[in-house]
Amino acid sequence: MQIRRFLAGALREPLTHFLLVGLAIFLFFDVFGGDVDVGDRRIVVNEAQVRRLADQWSQTWQRPPNANELDGLIRDYIKEEIYYREALRLGLDRDDVIVRRRLRSKMEFLANSEAETAAPSDAELQAWRDKYPARYAPDPVYSLDQVYVSTSGGDAAGDAKAKAILRQLQAGAKPAALGDPLALPRSLDRAAAFDINRQYGDEFADALKSLPVGKWSGPVVSGFGLHLVRVREVRLPREPRLAEVRQAVENDWREATREERENRAYQILLDGYRIEIEKPK
Repeated sequence: MQIRRFLAGALREPLTHFLLVGLAIFLFFDVFGGDVDVGDRRIVVNEAQVRRLADQWSQTWQRPPNANELDGLIRDYIKEEIYYREALRLGLDRDDVIVRRRLRSKMEFLANSEAETAAPSDAELQAWRDKYPARYAPDPVYSLDQVYVSTSGGDAAGDAKAKAILRQLQAGAKPAALGDPLALPRSLDRAAAFDINRQYGDEFADALKSLPVGKWSGPVVSGFGLHLVRVREVRLPREPRLAEVRQAVENDWREATREERENRAYQILLDGYRIEIEKPK
């Protein structure tokens, strides 16, 4: 029973899948691609190989090849096979740094692909979300009033005008009679930070985080000029459940743990070798 549970757990491990994929590739080339007889001058293109060539064409062009195209695919396959055998006959596969690097790249691609398919558990994703709550926190919602002050007469003049209007607002003046015209609303009710950013720019939206509630303050800079702002209310939506932000959390988890998972896959392969290093004396 314990052996059965061990095997069931092992088969769920992504690294076990990687080793099985590697074994399958090794067996494939051992049966179909390894031990090529370089002295054999006979090339057989069987029905299965023709079907494979046609399927590859169909996947690329979204249609089956016609007779002429299929003949061209077969001729190209024969050409590739001839060059492959002649390269082996000349020993070009041995002690060639380019070949070694390409084979390494293919193995790394297999390892990376297997690491990418690893499925994190809910517990792993929940731990990741809890570790970085600010990344997945919803935007606050603001209700505010703003008075626009143009800086067309220069920054110094605009700043002086804004400060004078701010004093009037803090003394109780009505905001509707102050400031310069702007084709944006003077008041926003329960507007998300994203929407405020879209209308007024990120500098204005970021400044709202530090403004007091219930008081006129500023000036706050936007892409239009200056604003005097009174934040009437700030609402923080509830913290999202994992199911609501799962894709974003999983994307971040994959990006942050990719190197660790790739190194773990390589370590399993490395553990299967006995390494002996003879350094020059």
